[in-house]
Amino acid sequence: MRLLEAAALFALLPLASGAAAQTASCVVPDQIPAPETPRQADQSRIIAPVTGYLLALSWSPEFCRTHTESKRHRLQCSGEMGRFGFILHGLWPDAAGRRDPRWCRPVPLPDPATIRANLCVTPSADLLAHEWAKHGSCRFSDAPRYFRAASVMFNAVRFPDMDRLSRRNPTAGDIRRAFAARNPGLPESSVAVVANRRQWFQEVRLCLGENFRPRPCPVEDGGVADKVPVSIWRGQ
Repeated sequence: MRLLEAAALFALLPLASGAAAQTASCVVPDQIPAPETPRQADQSRIIAPVTGYLLALSWSPEFCRTHTESKRHRLQCSGEMGRFGFILHGLWPDAAGRRDPRWCRPVPLPDPATIRANLCVTPSADLLAHEWAKHGSCRFSDAPRYFRAASVMFNAVRFPDMDRLSRRNPTAGDIRRAFAARNPGLPESSVAVVANRRQWFQEVRLCLGENFRPRPCPVEDGGVADKVPVSIWRGQ
């Protein structure tokens, strides 16, 4: 399913029962940790008109590079559930300028069934609860609908061969072009590349309009400049 098809169809689909992660296999354990209540300390509540969305797709090998032994991140990084490539970080409502809506209203934690249904896309109960409280609360009536929209968008993305790309000493522009080439209807201008201070690739963010169709990324969401070299960790 392409992004444009997903934009048109996601509202018509039944509530998602889960989606396949970008990994060869994903096995959710019988016992999963209950999520912690998200803390709002990182940002204050912001109410702003929604003008679009960012679909944030994190490169798990880079994250797990320093979290393999972390108990908090064991579902994603220990190999217990599988080895992940890209995971869904979140679907973020966007606003004009730099004050994007967040923490819009108090919401309950996602129920255990919703957590379990989405762990193969976002392999962290804490992250699922955080994304719903911080971002989903600003546009969606309940957690299942938020994760349904996010997972449909995630499953619509066709991912480039990151192993092959990593061996070509890519720039941020190369990564952008690779995503655009794999996804008809997704222009390079709708792809933002995020890297850490050491210029290792961390995340791709797809810029979407209010109708969930690709749009050019606003300047503040543009990510790393095209000519900047970006290393890609392939994992172990």
